[in-house]
Amino acid sequence: MDQDLAVLLRVAAAMLLGGVLGIERELGKHAAGLRTHMLIAGAAALIVGLGDVVAEHFQQERYRDLLQVDPVRLIEAVVASVGFVAAGTILRSARSDRVHGLTTASSLVMAAAIGIAAGIGNYVIAIGVSVLCVVVLAVFRRVEAKVGR
Repeated sequence: MDQDLAVLLRVAAAMLLGGVLGIERELGKHAAGLRTHMLIAGAAALIVGLGDVVAEHFQQERYRDLLQVDPVRLIEAVVASVGFVAAGTILRSARSDRVHGLTTASSLVMAAAIGIAAGIGNYVIAIGVSVLCVVVLAVFRRVEAKVGR
């Protein structure tokens, strides 16, 4: 039960931090906003957290030879699935060479990475990266506007 609550807390933290990125995207009226970022960060944390649960569940003597848990594979699964979702946000205009959605796709990948960090309990990294992402998304958007694209 304690492990379940720990995973739930990590998922909640990941969703909260993913929401920080999502709010910025929502304010800019981008394709993926608050709920999408929260769900991706939460899913990443849950998948990584469930790795611990599965490993502990199958630690009994009778299962040891049948199962080897590789946490890197869980992270690979998160990255692959988020890459699929993020790719759906990228659009190329047929009339010009402009590409839209790259920043949104990148923020979804970052939300997943933040979720992974929270999912393994590295809250300092998760919070720090969330702050850095908001700086990049919000502050540098203003810098881009002043400088011109």
